[in-house]
Amino acid sequence: MEKLFGTDGVRGVANEHPMTAEMAMRIGCATAHLFKKKGHVPKIIIGKDTRLSGYMLENALVSGICSMGVNAIMVGVIPTPGIAFLTNSMRADAGIVISASHNPFQDNGIKIFGSEGFKLPDETEAAIEELIFANSLHRLRPSPVELGKAYRMEDARGRYIVFLKHAFPKEYSLEGTSIVIDCSHGATYRVAPETFLELGAEVTTLFDDPNGKNINLHCGSQHPEVLAEEVRKIKADIGFAFDGDGDRLIAVDETGTIITGDQILAICAKVMKKEGLLTGNLVVRTVMSNIGLSVALQSLQIDSVMTKVGDRYVLEEMQARGASIGGEDSGHLIFLRHHTTGDGIITALQVAAAMKKEGKSLSELAKIMKVFPQALINVNVKSRPEIAAVPEIVAAIGKVEKKLADRGRVLVRYSGTQNMCRVMVEGPSQKETATCCRQIADVVEKMLNA
Repeated sequence: MEKLFGTDGVRGVANEHPMTAEMAMRIGCATAHLFKKKGHVPKIIIGKDTRLSGYMLENALVSGICSMGVNAIMVGVIPTPGIAFLTNSMRADAGIVISASHNPFQDNGIKIFGSEGFKLPDETEAAIEELIFANSLHRLRPSPVELGKAYRMEDARGRYIVFLKHAFPKEYSLEGTSIVIDCSHGATYRVAPETFLELGAEVTTLFDDPNGKNINLHCGSQHPEVLAEEVRKIKADIGFAFDGDGDRLIAVDETGTIITGDQILAICAKVMKKEGLLTGNLVVRTVMSNIGLSVALQSLQIDSVMTKVGDRYVLEEMQARGASIGGEDSGHLIFLRHHTTGDGIITALQVAAAMKKEGKSLSELAKIMKVFPQALINVNVKSRPEIAAVPEIVAAIGKVEKKLADRGRVLVRYSGTQNMCRVMVEGPSQKETATCCRQIADVVEKMLNA
């Protein structure tokens, strides 16, 4: 059977399969049918980021949902974690986000949350796929008198901001704190500045003028260089960069130095342990975590466990082990005491709170972890065979691993959302790391584009 869902929902180029209006309508139909329960008025919440194609997909989803006798509540532009919150707080049957996260504007995606605000497990996504590809949805349609309605919800942003502010400790204030925020022309462009302003911060906002085509363009969590420059220029205390849908955060300290997701994990884990809030004395991280995070956690006598790349796998491990914090170096962090999913603004609030609690600048807090030099090359590929089944790639990896020995490591994996193979190498120096990474990437490019 054809697969629609990847590691983070359905994703692709807008107006091309599977990101067409026709497929969105079928996803809406299947989701509505699967989550519809008897005994109450069923409803599904729909939000989106700022991409031009969001309008097309939103209307198609609404059409599919209503055709199955379920009400659709449209909340407009709001971060992905905002939909998780609203779905749970409004007791909706499901929540749908139209976003391709940190991808360029040409791409879009559809992510689905269950009624409790958690992303769907694999088996539920498989059930949606089965309904779609069985071509039997037309037999499940209700009568004309049972069709659903569509509503626009006007106060969604305000509700979400109130929720976010509860993630910042009441005994502290951000008054007098200068913060620069990079909204990536994305879903946080109104929510993030308003949240920090309401907490008393002095806010300077960058990239907050979306036009449908500039989301993530040379800005946001993947391109924090302009943010770093602005922090230095105005002598701000801290800078925060979000991605297009607002579930990731990369921070910048007062010197303009970029602080990674792994460093944020170490900083917050230390504070949580001190407060007795680090359940199980455990941090969940991924195989992409920098070696420096492992070293830092060991020095803090904090246990850690690794998962596959992807916030869903981090969350599953957190739930299985009762952990309260986990995340990825990309800045996708989950604080289960505050939310059911990764939330860039909540992560930013935890960083700001750590500074207040410890009475230190972010540069001081970040000294807890030494970041080992890392090189990452994304190789566009035509085919995706098992890496272990390509002898030339296996040999290239083995050669580099032998050279680095215990001074570094190699990770080669396919992207879960794009036709890309990611080659990552960590080592003792930037020059050696970059050289080793290029050696492997050249072989990957040759073998997977033949």
